[in-house]
Amino acid sequence: MIWLIFTVLVLGAMGIALAPLRQREKALVQRGETVPAILVDQLEEVDRDLDRGIISEVEAKAARQEIRRRMALVLRRSETGTSASNGGQGAMILAAVFVPLMAIGYYAIAGAPETTAVPLSIRGAEGVDEERIAYLTQKLRDKLTLDADGGATEGWMLLGQTYGRMGRFDDAVEALQIAANRADANSATWSMLAEALIRTSNGTVTPAAAQALRTALELDETNPAATFYLAIAEYQSGEAATAHERLLRRLDQTEGYRPWMDSYVAQANAIAKEIDRPGIDVPMPDSPGPSAADIASAQEMSEEDRADFIRSMVDRLANRLEEEPGDVEGWLRLAKAYEVLKERHKAKSAYLRAEERLPADDPRMADVRERLRELEEN
Repeated sequence: MIWLIFTVLVLGAMGIALAPLRQREKALVQRGETVPAILVDQLEEVDRDLDRGIISEVEAKAARQEIRRRMALVLRRSETGTSASNGGQGAMILAAVFVPLMAIGYYAIAGAPETTAVPLSIRGAEGVDEERIAYLTQKLRDKLTLDADGGATEGWMLLGQTYGRMGRFDDAVEALQIAANRADANSATWSMLAEALIRTSNGTVTPAAAQALRTALELDETNPAATFYLAIAEYQSGEAATAHERLLRRLDQTEGYRPWMDSYVAQANAIAKEIDRPGIDVPMPDSPGPSAADIASAQEMSEEDRADFIRSMVDRLANRLEEEPGDVEGWLRLAKAYEVLKERHKAKSAYLRAEERLPADDPRMADVRERLRELEEN
């Protein structure tokens, strides 16, 4: 049945591809007639953005110059580019026949028709989100690039963070290097640059990354990310005991609970196993949770009231995390709670928030990605 469908599709595609050759008497739409109109619309869009205050006068002027340059280029090409279109009949016929045959042959060898398809509703929503993020990211980059003063340092840092979340680590390094070279660059700027450099090298702390981390600690000796990755650098160079001591020393210097401590303790315990040292526990977080009285009262509730009680606890945790988004452990607890409540979409979102904040070498990263994979499949 599937090969019958393929045959119908191939014949239809060949018919569509060859149809223009039977209609050569129809006038061709020249590119020079349509593209200038599009560019004129773009000029008007620049004027509208300027009126709304979205872009500055300097940005508008630069955009107009670029659009006019493109208009001139298109018009020059349209005067000389039509003659080349008449000699492509043979190539079109060859492509219309050869490409479908090659595709069928390849699919017969390497295809997987039994693979379950991703639902269109999910695929479409994700595609729209990705396109929107990519559009906004490019718009931010253009705004920073066209700024006569070079763009705000905070803007370049935001751009670098966004590229990092998109997996475009080389672009993240480029943006963060611009921010780091500014006079107002702070410790966080340098540690973010170091993390981007580490991700471009698949988790290896390179000499350039190590130097950025040292600069971050010079600006702020309490920067937890800089200390953590310097410990990773020591561990990767064979100095496991030194790395372990650095992590424990930083933990001892901090009172109470901080979200970054989860990563520290997990890494310290992983190293401790290798060098035969005792493990340590994560300090208890000061996060809202059910008290002993809450638990006791929940036992006496009806099934419906108990469900409402659980929902209120989950909502309270979710609200706190919106105010304190750096709490990785909190995001993990929230994700598991949503899984218990069978709210898979919210669980996936919470796991993604945790993944964004986990260091690349955190032992919990593998479990988070496994949970995300299972949520995608089911």
